[in-house]
Amino acid sequence: MKLLVLYYSVHGHTGELARHIARGIEEVDGAEAWLRTVPRLTPATAAAEAAVPDSGAPYATLDDLRQCDGLALGSPTRFGNMAAPLKGFLDSTSELWLSGVLAGKPACVFTSTGTLHGGQESTLLSMMLPLLHHGMLMLGLPYTEAALSRTRTGGTPYGVSHWAGLDNQQPISDDEKQLCRALGARLARIAQQLKNAR
Repeated sequence: MKLLVLYYSVHGHTGELARHIARGIEEVDGAEAWLRTVPRLTPATAAAEAAVPDSGAPYATLDDLRQCDGLALGSPTRFGNMAAPLKGFLDSTSELWLSGVLAGKPACVFTSTGTLHGGQESTLLSMMLPLLHHGMLMLGLPYTEAALSRTRTGGTPYGVSHWAGLDNQQPISDDEKQLCRALGARLARIAQQLKNAR
Protein backbone atom coordinates (compact mmCIF):
# COMPACT_ATOMS: atom_id res chain seq x y z
CA MET A 1 0.00 0.00 0.00
CA LYS A 2 1.51 3.30 -1.12
CA LEU A 3 0.74 6.64 0.54
CA LEU A 4 1.91 9.81 -1.20
CA VAL A 5 3.27 12.61 1.00
CA LEU A 6 3.30 15.56 -1.38
CA TYR A 7 4.60 18.91 -0.15
CA TYR A 8 6.26 22.20 -1.00
CA SER A 9 8.83 23.62 1.42
CA VAL A 10 11.09 26.67 1.30
CA HIS A 11 12.73 26.92 4.74
CA GLY A 12 12.48 23.20 5.51
CA HIS A 13 9.73 23.12 8.14
CA THR A 14 6.99 21.75 5.87
CA GLY A 15 9.47 19.19 4.57
CA GLU A 16 10.27 18.13 8.12
CA LEU A 17 6.57 17.77 8.91
CA ALA A 18 6.29 15.60 5.78
CA ARG A 19 9.07 13.31 7.00
CA HIS A 20 7.38 12.86 10.40
CA ILE A 21 4.06 12.07 8.66
CA ALA A 22 5.91 9.52 6.52
CA ARG A 23 7.28 7.89 9.69
CA GLY A 24 3.73 7.60 11.02
CA ILE A 25 2.60 6.01 7.75
CA GLU A 26 5.38 3.44 7.90
CA GLU A 27 4.48 2.47 11.47
CA VAL A 28 1.45 0.73 9.92
CA ASP A 29 2.23 -2.78 8.62
CA GLY A 30 2.28 -2.94 4.83
CA ALA A 31 2.25 0.85 4.35
CA GLU A 32 4.94 2.65 2.35
CA ALA A 33 5.36 6.44 2.24
CA TRP A 34 6.38 8.16 -1.00
CA LEU A 35 7.85 11.60 -0.34
CA ARG A 36 7.43 13.97 -3.29
CA THR A 37 7.75 17.72 -3.79
CA VAL A 38 7.10 20.27 -6.53
CA PRO A 39 9.56 22.74 -8.11
CA ARG A 40 9.67 26.43 -7.26
CA LEU A 41 8.16 28.90 -9.70
CA THR A 42 9.66 32.11 -11.03
CA PRO A 43 7.66 35.34 -10.85
CA ALA A 44 6.71 34.59 -14.46
CA THR A 45 5.19 31.32 -13.13
CA ALA A 46 7.42 29.08 -15.22
CA ALA A 47 9.36 26.21 -13.67
CA ALA A 48 12.71 27.60 -12.53
CA GLU A 49 14.37 24.38 -11.46
CA ALA A 50 15.88 21.38 -13.19
CA ALA A 51 13.63 18.43 -14.04
CA VAL A 52 15.22 16.48 -11.17
CA PRO A 53 16.05 18.14 -7.83
CA ASP A 54 19.68 18.11 -6.66
CA SER A 55 18.68 16.67 -3.28
CA GLY A 56 15.66 15.73 -1.23
CA ALA A 57 12.40 14.27 -2.47
CA PRO A 58 11.83 13.79 -6.21
CA TYR A 59 9.30 15.96 -8.00
CA ALA A 60 5.76 14.61 -8.08
CA THR A 61 4.14 13.32 -11.23
CA LEU A 62 0.52 12.66 -12.08
CA ASP A 63 1.40 8.94 -11.99
CA ASP A 64 2.35 9.30 -8.30
CA LEU A 65 -1.18 10.55 -7.61
CA ARG A 66 -2.76 7.94 -9.89
CA GLN A 67 -0.95 5.07 -8.16
CA CYS A 68 -1.23 6.16 -4.52
CA ASP A 69 -3.71 4.66 -2.06
CA GLY A 70 -3.92 7.91 -0.09
CA LEU A 71 -2.45 11.42 0.05
CA ALA A 72 -0.95 13.75 2.66
CA LEU A 73 -0.65 17.24 1.16
CA GLY A 74 1.48 19.99 2.72
CA SER A 75 2.36 23.61 2.06
CA PRO A 76 3.71 26.64 3.88
CA THR A 77 1.14 29.35 4.45
CA ARG A 78 1.09 32.13 1.86
CA PHE A 79 -1.30 34.87 2.98
CA GLY A 80 -3.67 32.27 4.40
CA ASN A 81 -3.48 30.08 1.31
CA MET A 82 -1.34 27.26 -0.08
CA ALA A 83 1.84 28.24 -1.93
CA ALA A 84 1.61 28.84 -5.69
CA PRO A 85 3.93 25.95 -6.71
CA LEU A 86 1.68 23.41 -4.99
CA LYS A 87 -1.47 25.07 -6.36
CA GLY A 88 0.10 25.01 -9.83
CA PHE A 89 0.72 21.28 -9.58
CA LEU A 90 -2.85 20.65 -8.40
CA ASP A 91 -4.14 22.79 -11.27
CA SER A 92 -2.45 20.33 -13.66
CA THR A 93 -4.50 17.35 -12.41
CA SER A 94 -7.57 17.83 -14.63
CA GLU A 95 -7.06 14.50 -16.41
CA LEU A 96 -7.15 12.73 -13.02
CA TRP A 97 -10.34 14.60 -12.14
CA LEU A 98 -11.92 13.61 -15.46
CA SER A 99 -11.09 9.94 -14.87
CA GLY A 100 -12.13 10.01 -11.20
CA VAL A 101 -9.01 8.07 -10.22
CA LEU A 102 -8.65 9.85 -6.84
CA ALA A 103 -12.32 9.50 -5.85
CA GLY A 104 -12.74 7.52 -2.65
CA LYS A 105 -9.08 7.70 -1.62
CA PRO A 106 -8.29 9.21 1.82
CA ALA A 107 -6.36 12.47 2.14
CA CYS A 108 -5.08 14.80 4.85
CA VAL A 109 -3.32 18.18 4.89
CA PHE A 110 -0.54 19.94 6.85
CA THR A 111 1.13 23.37 6.95
CA SER A 112 3.69 25.62 8.61
CA THR A 113 3.83 29.40 8.91
CA GLY A 114 6.00 32.16 10.33
CA THR A 115 3.40 33.85 12.52
CA LEU A 116 1.25 32.42 15.28
CA HIS A 117 -2.01 33.53 13.65
CA GLY A 118 -0.76 33.49 10.07
CA GLY A 119 -3.64 31.59 8.49
CA GLN A 120 -2.75 27.98 9.27
CA GLU A 121 -6.38 26.84 9.32
CA SER A 122 -7.37 28.73 6.16
CA THR A 123 -4.32 27.25 4.40
CA LEU A 124 -5.37 23.75 5.44
CA LEU A 125 -8.88 24.44 4.18
CA SER A 126 -7.53 25.83 0.87
CA MET A 127 -5.65 22.58 0.29
CA MET A 128 -8.79 20.54 1.01
CA LEU A 129 -10.85 22.23 -1.72
CA PRO A 130 -9.20 20.65 -4.80
CA LEU A 131 -9.03 17.29 -3.01
CA LEU A 132 -12.78 17.44 -2.34
CA HIS A 133 -13.34 18.22 -6.03
CA HIS A 134 -11.37 15.05 -6.81
CA GLY A 135 -13.75 13.11 -4.54
CA MET A 136 -11.11 12.32 -1.92
CA LEU A 137 -12.15 11.51 1.65
CA MET A 138 -10.74 14.17 3.99
CA LEU A 139 -9.24 13.12 7.31
CA GLY A 140 -8.44 15.43 10.20
CA LEU A 141 -6.97 14.97 13.64
CA PRO A 142 -9.46 13.97 16.33
CA TYR A 143 -9.19 15.37 19.83
CA THR A 144 -8.60 11.83 21.04
CA GLU A 145 -4.99 12.71 20.18
CA ALA A 146 -3.92 14.17 23.55
CA ALA A 147 -1.17 16.29 21.95
CA LEU A 148 -3.84 18.27 20.09
CA SER A 149 -5.17 19.70 23.35
CA ARG A 150 -1.73 20.01 24.94
CA THR A 151 0.26 21.71 22.15
CA ARG A 152 1.29 25.37 22.40
CA THR A 153 3.05 25.50 19.05
CA GLY A 154 0.76 24.07 16.37
CA GLY A 155 -1.81 21.47 15.49
CA THR A 156 -5.46 21.71 14.49
CA PRO A 157 -8.33 19.27 13.98
CA TYR A 158 -8.08 20.14 10.25
CA GLY A 159 -4.53 18.77 10.04
CA VAL A 160 -1.04 19.25 11.42
CA SER A 161 0.33 22.79 11.63
CA HIS A 162 3.62 24.28 12.81
CA TRP A 163 4.51 27.77 13.96
CA ALA A 164 8.03 28.37 12.59
CA GLY A 165 8.50 31.94 13.88
CA LEU A 166 9.28 35.05 11.83
CA ASP A 167 12.94 34.04 11.64
CA ASN A 168 12.06 30.39 10.85
CA GLN A 169 14.05 29.30 13.90
CA GLN A 170 11.22 27.76 15.94
CA PRO A 171 11.89 23.98 15.95
CA ILE A 172 9.11 21.46 15.43
CA SER A 173 7.89 20.57 18.91
CA ASP A 174 7.49 17.08 20.34
CA ASP A 175 3.71 17.57 20.28
CA GLU A 176 3.82 18.51 16.59
CA LYS A 177 6.00 15.48 15.81
CA GLN A 178 3.55 13.25 17.66
CA LEU A 179 0.61 14.76 15.77
CA CYS A 180 2.41 14.22 12.45
CA ARG A 181 2.98 10.55 13.22
CA ALA A 182 -0.62 10.17 14.40
CA LEU A 183 -1.95 11.76 11.20
CA GLY A 184 0.30 9.60 9.00
CA ALA A 185 -0.73 6.42 10.83
CA ARG A 186 -4.41 7.41 10.63
CA LEU A 187 -4.11 7.99 6.88
CA ALA A 188 -2.43 4.59 6.39
CA ARG A 189 -4.97 2.71 8.55
CA ILE A 190 -7.96 4.28 6.78
CA ALA A 191 -6.38 3.63 3.35
CA GLN A 192 -5.85 0.01 4.37
CA GLN A 193 -9.47 -0.37 5.53
CA LEU A 194 -10.81 1.17 2.33
CA LYS A 195 -8.58 -1.03 0.16
CA ASN A 196 -9.66 -4.17 2.04
CA ALA A 197 -13.32 -3.20 1.64
CA ARG A 198 -13.10 -3.04 -2.17
